[in-house]
Amino acid sequence: MPSGGASTPSTEPIEGTLSQAVRRFGLRRCRYLGQAKTHLQHVLTAAAMNLVRVDAWLRSQPRARMRQSRLATLLTAA
Repeated sequence: MPSGGASTPSTEPIEGTLSQAVRRFGLRRCRYLGQAKTHLQHVLTAAAMNLVRVDAWLRSQPRARMRQSRLATLLTAA
């Protein structure tokens, strides 16, 4: 398991999804009290994320590229 916060190829997609949920849909805090209402908010947020992604796919909008570290940039240039 990598240390220091380095992401592996298996965790990169979920990290992007969580980042999108927090940044664009405000999923860091829940608006409601209670497990049932919180679950409903998460389900509706996931549905909204899917609609945004389908819209981007239909408009052929490219996905954001992953950031490349300085070391990886140096290794690919050499």
